[in-house]
Amino acid sequence: MAKAGFKTRESLESFKRKVSAKYGIPLLTNTELLKEYHNLVEKGMMGPSAKLENLLKTRGIRSLSGIIVVSVLTRPYPCGGKCLFCPTQKGVPKSYLDGEPAVMRALANKFDPYLQVQNRLKALENTGHPIDKIDLRIIGGTWSYNPKKYQTWFIKRCFEACNDYDKKQKTKNKKLQLKTENLEKLQKANENAKCRIIGVNVETRPDYIDIKEIKRLRKLGVTRVELGVQSTYDNVLDLNNRGHKIDATIKATKLLKDAGFKICYQMMPNLPGSNLEKDEKMFEELFQNLNFQPDQLKIYPCALLKEAPLYWVKDKIGYKPYNVDELRELLKEAKKKIPYYCRIQRVIRDIPSTKITEGGAKAVSLRQDLAKDQIKEGWRCKCIRCREVKGDYNPKEKIYLFRENYEASGGREIFLSFENKSRTKLFSLLRLRVPAEVQPPLSFQTLKDSAIIREIQTYGQVHPIGQGPALSKSPQHKGLGKKLMKEAEKIAKQESGLKKIAVIAGVGARPYFRKLGYQLKDTYMVKRII
Repeated sequence: MAKAGFKTRESLESFKRKVSAKYGIPLLTNTELLKEYHNLVEKGMMGPSAKLENLLKTRGIRSLSGIIVVSVLTRPYPCGGKCLFCPTQKGVPKSYLDGEPAVMRALANKFDPYLQVQNRLKALENTGHPIDKIDLRIIGGTWSYNPKKYQTWFIKRCFEACNDYDKKQKTKNKKLQLKTENLEKLQKANENAKCRIIGVNVETRPDYIDIKEIKRLRKLGVTRVELGVQSTYDNVLDLNNRGHKIDATIKATKLLKDAGFKICYQMMPNLPGSNLEKDEKMFEELFQNLNFQPDQLKIYPCALLKEAPLYWVKDKIGYKPYNVDELRELLKEAKKKIPYYCRIQRVIRDIPSTKITEGGAKAVSLRQDLAKDQIKEGWRCKCIRCREVKGDYNPKEKIYLFRENYEASGGREIFLSFENKSRTKLFSLLRLRVPAEVQPPLSFQTLKDSAIIREIQTYGQVHPIGQGPALSKSPQHKGLGKKLMKEAEKIAKQESGLKKIAVIAGVGARPYFRKLGYQLKDTYMVKRII
């Protein structure tokens, strides 16, 4: 098969059908072929073929954003909130339901983070994806409400799983361990592991964020925080028993940005107390009000679930969910308001449609439908996800440096990006924050008189670390990140007069920044520029 010289997936599938018919055997899956291919390579019976690996890869989208996402679910634990819209199901973390993909994987592994990570890595590798750049996303309830000892243990297990993973020893079925190595030691080992954790994401409530919590998050290696904002209207938050007002979101956003975190807002249109007009204005305000301006969005339209209190009081309060068409139009208007610097992660939850009793939130194909609407109606969403180059990289295409300046949460944000001329293809980006003159004390001496890089990422097909410059398949490892770093240092030095620059780097990305002259100080990678 390796000598057949397949150029397209279609020619490969045609060959598989011919073999199946000729020998009277079931049609082989790409996963089965990949497994045999890896066995032959490991035994030295054939040489590695990047072209063949790419053809056999399944669900290629999983590695086209420059990283591999590994989602890990925490154990069932209360969150302290009593939100009207939030489902509660026995044996599953608050706000989650059985049937969701990540939940089913967690249940199969008895919520052990080590096994969840290892088995997910194995599944991704078996389907042809490079697994050396891991974006670890910890989900389930409210992270900050979990016991501190459990949080530390959970993070340790995730690092252990990545550090232990190698070709000769996959999915070590370690029994659940309560005692593990020192966290800093595990993080240090991950800097040179096969599977490096280049970012850690947690979900929490805005009213749980303070300086003490931020310091703890940094110690654990967290680089991005998802805030359950839900709504920007105090009366809507009150009606839904959210337990805090919008000022908590404003405060949390500023503290997190000043500490360098990337911020994702979880927004929930169609809540009781809101309506289509208010929801449309809410998405507009997110990027006009200087107190908000998130880097990423997850849009989770409110769904009627029997496991949530809302289902049982909907008639009493006169609640009616939007229909599919209303929800679709609302999301189109929301996407039209998204600036170049924001990424829409999701437009709907992975809740099984059988769990939803009625309403537009059943439309699980919303993202695909919205993509079709853009083409039909002649408009384009400017969000990062819609513009990522993915597999459409051409090394001969000219790339341009763009810069967006905007005020946010008492500081100045500079969004740098490499894109094509029409800004329809995004290759690489960097978020630089220049702090305000007067800042609340973060107790991070490292950040004094310093600009901070909150994110740097190059998109396209993941190119494994240590394999030299990528070929024509990916813009990774071609120096785009270094050029953005140099430009950020120039801005911090010449325009702001700052003495140093810091990066909120994921543990596995530290070696990259060391090569650029940065040193580890108080969980940040720091470089003096004057």
